[in-house]
This record gives sequence, structure tokens and C-alpha cells, in this order.
Amino acid sequence: MTATTERFVAAEPKPNEAPLQLKEIVRSIPKAYFEKDAAKAWKHVAISISAVIAGYCAIIFLPSFLLPFTWFFTGTALTGFFVVGHDAGHRSFAKRRWVNDVVGHIAFLPLIYPFHPWRILHDHHHLHTNKIEEDNAWYPWYADDFARAHPAMKVLYKAARGWFWWLGSIGHWAVLHFDLRNFKVRDRSKALFSMALVVGFAAIFFPVLIATTGFWGFVKFWLIPWMVYHFWMSTFTIVHHTIPEISFQPEAQWSAGDAQLAGTVHCSYPRWIEFLCHDINVHVPHHVSTGIPSYHLRAVHANLKENWGEHIVERKFNWALIKSIATECHLYHPEKSYQSFKEAGF
Repeated sequence: MTATTERFVAAEPKPNEAPLQLKEIVRSIPKAYFEKDAAKAWKHVAISISAVIAGYCAIIFLPSFLLPFTWFFTGTALTGFFVVGHDAGHRSFAKRRWVNDVVGHIAFLPLIYPFHPWRILHDHHHLHTNKIEEDNAWYPWYADDFARAHPAMKVLYKAARGWFWWLGSIGHWAVLHFDLRNFKVRDRSKALFSMALVVGFAAIFFPVLIATTGFWGFVKFWLIPWMVYHFWMSTFTIVHHTIPEISFQPEAQWSAGDAQLAGTVHCSYPRWIEFLCHDINVHVPHHVSTGIPSYHLRAVHANLKENWGEHIVERKFNWALIKSIATECHLYHPEKSYQSFKEAGF
């Protein structure tokens, strides 16, 4: 077993190429796209509630051989709940903070996601997007760190960076969001409140669900749709920042403008998925500014393409894209962004 030890060494910048300035990019976006529209925000809530109700009606009333399809639809619709809470967490859902907090907590409850812990850690991701060892979403390990890791951690990391990427979000949810040590002292009371709320909800909801529908009802009505939701969470987040051409950078070489504009992938999915998930995959504008509500993302993306198009990375969701991520994007490489486990000698 060998390991690449070229640590904290980045590729040389191109001659005369200055880092992109994030403030300049933000200033190029019309101010109207930062404005909150209550009617559009609550329309997204209505769409998600209606879609989830329709999904559960389909699970209940359609023939059982259609369950894989109804599960997939319902889990995708539940992802819309997350996106509503996502806007609330970024304070782009409503003008009043308390409304954002209430909406965020309620939207996250069926997903058993503690709102404030997610909000705080997600803000950290936005501040350090694609900064290696600092970003808390999918940054690649150095090869020498992988070589020294515990065998169990190697197995888990290999799975999450390979064909079991779709479980990565569950690990992220479980490991990071219920541990008070991950939060500053000033944030712990809020984090604890959100944790207690989801634990209390689960302590009531799950026993009632099992008592009324049996253990199969728990699996049928909650667990599998929840796993579909995490499939999309894992897929969306890894594709947002992980393709062979996009590099995570050590802090000394990291640039906010480059990371947020050119280090984020715009990926096109089937339209029904985009509709149910409120265009969360129009992701470049969201990283340029978290203050842009989800219903303005497509218009801002068009504006950014007009002004900064040569820096924007676009892909289409397909097998080839997922295969390239699962087979190539494993460990950090200072010159070509990534190396596979095989290339690194593992």
C-alpha cells in the first residue's frame, strides 16, 4: 500500500489569472432577486404539503407492486420539506427571524433533522465551500490521512466515496447534528432545543405509528421514504461540489469567489424532481449569496451565465456523471483535483 504525501501543495495558478472577487459577483446581481415574496414562499410550502399527501395516498391506496414508485415519489416530495427549511435556515424564506425558525423546525420535524444544528453547520459549509479540511460537506481526504485511518473508517470512507454515496447524508445527519461539541458555547442552547424537539417528536410519532400500523407500517410509511429523501440529499450535495474537474483547495490557495462561483456545480435533473425540490439544484446562485430565495434561483443563474458564464460549471444528471464521481473522486490530489483509491495504491 502506498500513499501520496504531497500535502498542502496546490497547483500553480494560471499566469495573470486573479482570483474572482465574491463581492463583485454579488454586486452584478439585480437587487430585485434578493427580495422576499411571501406568496411565492408559501406557495412552495403548499406544493410540498400537497405532494407529500398525494404520495402517502398513493402508498396507501395503489397496488402494492407500485410501492417502489410511490416510495420514490413520496421521498422526493419530502425533500421539498427540507428545501423549505433550507430557505428558512438561510433567512431567505421570511423577513422575520421567528417565522423562519418556526417554519424551519416544522419542515424538518418529519425528517428528524434538528433545525438549528443543521443551520449552524450549513452556514459553516457556505463560509468555507471547497476548503479542504474545513468544509464539512464531502471534502476529500489526503491520501496519507487515509493510510493512517482506522480500518473501520477506511471501509466507511470508501463506501461513502464510492457506490454507497447515497448513504453519505445519513452519516452526516447522525454524526454531526446531535453532538453539542460541534457547536460554540453561544449556540448550544439553540442546538439543544432543536435536538430535544426532534427527539420528543420521534418519541411520540414512532411508537404511535408502530402501534397503529405495525413495524411494517413504520418501514412503509416513514423509513423507506426517509431513505429516498437521504438518497437525494446525498446525491444533490455530492454533485454540487464533486466532479473530477473541481478542486478542493488548502486555505492558503483558497478564494471565496472561485469556490462559490466556479467550485459549485449546476446540475440539471428531470423537471418533476426540480419542481418537487424547488430548484435547489440551481445551486451556483445559492452559493454566490445565501440571501437569494429559491424561487429566484433560475433567474439569477441566467444572470450569472450572462456575466460570468466562462466560470460556471454545468452538468446533466445521468449515469456517466455518477460513475465518474464514484470511481474517480476519492482522495485529494494537488495537481488534478482527485485521485482514485486505485491510483493512490489502496
